[in-house]
Amino acid sequence: MSEKGAVVYADDSVLSASQALAERLAWPLLALPDLSAESPQACFLCYRDGCLKLLDKQTLKKGGLIVEIDPRPGEQHSYPAPKKDLLAQAIGKKTKSLIDATTGWAQDSLALFRMGYEVQCIERSPVMAELIKDGFQRLAQKDWMKNRQLQTPTLMVGNAIELLGGLSEAPDCIYLDPMFPPKRKQTAATRKSMAILRDILGDDLDRADLFAAAWRATGKRVVVKSPDYAEPLGGKPSESYQGKLLRYDVYLK
Repeated sequence: MSEKGAVVYADDSVLSASQALAERLAWPLLALPDLSAESPQACFLCYRDGCLKLLDKQTLKKGGLIVEIDPRPGEQHSYPAPKKDLLAQAIGKKTKSLIDATTGWAQDSLALFRMGYEVQCIERSPVMAELIKDGFQRLAQKDWMKNRQLQTPTLMVGNAIELLGGLSEAPDCIYLDPMFPPKRKQTAATRKSMAILRDILGDDLDRADLFAAAWRATGKRVVVKSPDYAEPLGGKPSESYQGKLLRYDVYLK
């Protein structure tokens, strides 16, 4: 799938926002009733149920994928959440500032934000960036965000290799979760979100260059999330935290 899709709207209440979105992406704007199975686009963006959703032809009438802003099953709802899981161990308790250079659906970024880290995000896909922005706007409206006067993570849109090379100051940590070729079956929900993400972005064939850019730009460490079958991206890591199906490789400066 290329990034050429369409913005669709169901009623006039979201027409203005839909028009602005279509203009930003240079996508056609279509009325939902006008779409059919023969429509040439493979993916669609639609304001529905109070949020921006990514749709395919199977989810045009209902459903769709969003940036989920609430904690995943098993994660703490408190703020700041305890820094106990493998991801937090890899990032490091003394780390304050970090950049997620491969934000995607922003689930790791949001988990780290809820742990109290200062998070900046980079996303190269304009489509994913729009979904992330919508998620962050919804996050800003949460009572716990307002009560603590917290600011959402910042989002930079563009090529992470170039953006990392232009940072004004080095973060404590740069986090990488590049797209690796799939090897094993995944759950239906994971398969759906990852398949669409892979269709939009493709595999990260510039993984090695991305790691090199992150290593040059970081102040203290680079953390790489990878499936357990993948070779370490930056050679032998300083530390490694192994989960059931993935691991976090830590490279310390």
